[in-house]
Amino acid sequence: MRFIFKTRYDQDIDLAKHDGHRFWYGLLFIALLAAPWLLPEYWLAQLTFVFIYAIVAVGLMLLAGFTGQFSIGHAAFMGVGAYTEAFLAAQGWPFPLSMACAMGLSAAVGVVVGLPALRVKGMYLAIATLSFGFIVEEVLARWESVTGGNAGLMVQRPALFGWTLEGSTAFYFLCLVCVAGSTLAVLNLLRAPTGRAFVAIRDSEISAQSMGIHLARYKSMSFAISAALAGLGGALYAHQIQFLSPEQFGLVQSIDLVLMIVIGGLGSIHGAFFGAVFLIGMPQLISMVKDYLPTAIGQATGLQTVVYGVILIAFVMLEPMGMYGRWLKIRTWLELYPFYRRGMFKRQKTFQKSERLK
Repeated sequence: MRFIFKTRYDQDIDLAKHDGHRFWYGLLFIALLAAPWLLPEYWLAQLTFVFIYAIVAVGLMLLAGFTGQFSIGHAAFMGVGAYTEAFLAAQGWPFPLSMACAMGLSAAVGVVVGLPALRVKGMYLAIATLSFGFIVEEVLARWESVTGGNAGLMVQRPALFGWTLEGSTAFYFLCLVCVAGSTLAVLNLLRAPTGRAFVAIRDSEISAQSMGIHLARYKSMSFAISAALAGLGGALYAHQIQFLSPEQFGLVQSIDLVLMIVIGGLGSIHGAFFGAVFLIGMPQLISMVKDYLPTAIGQATGLQTVVYGVILIAFVMLEPMGMYGRWLKIRTWLELYPFYRRGMFKRQKTFQKSERLK
């Protein structure tokens, strides 16, 4: 097991805790840079989708995992960002400017949606965000002059000051830069007083308010930042898929986003990336296994939904910390072997907030 002897206060908030982190993350970054020359075009496109969904997952993780404000309508923010980007790109706006507008509009909508969070929480907040998702989907379907309605809308390739990003490799690097910048921004935010205020609100709103944290301000800020990242992901998604329709940002997409952070591991940035890999990789795995299953099962229309449901139930019951929590336990077991205790990783009993007061 690694023991870190800290001699400076800065070591407590360093992004990389030790040289091992720097080595492995550096190796991962080099591998991602070399991916366009190592992977076929199909798998490069799938990795690009992982980056796009990871951006959205990081934003939703900030809202749900670190602030405790659950949203079941987060796909609506993706839709706002995607259609804003598509409309401005058609008008000839350069990608950096249109992307900033997409993020800004999504953030503004996020503040409006976050207003109910000042009065309600838990299940009631989830219902409010779900209702907002239905409203946005209906607006996208009815505002045909801008969105194209149910007929859909074609999206142009992103242009950077006269230079069009043609080909999958150029767009891959654009998504890599965006996901790296978004992740670093959120990590630094969590180290700042603002991020600590988010965590305090998640743990106990009453305690946070008693320490002088302005609940309305920080909840609205969390919604705005999360919606802005979802808008960024939506803008990149629009250029990647090159065709938009309202049903792409409906309830099913919102459930997929919630599923992504729950299975990845709530309360960890790593969990957002694990969840994005799961969301993109699981359909590919199911399609590869279909041929080896009986025809009645392999050709069933709801196979993917059933698999997702079973996996979600299994994680909630057996591993509530998600994929990242399981990896932490495996890593700790390897570090301690053979000096581990038999019951070290047994799931501990959890209590509701109301039960902690008894």
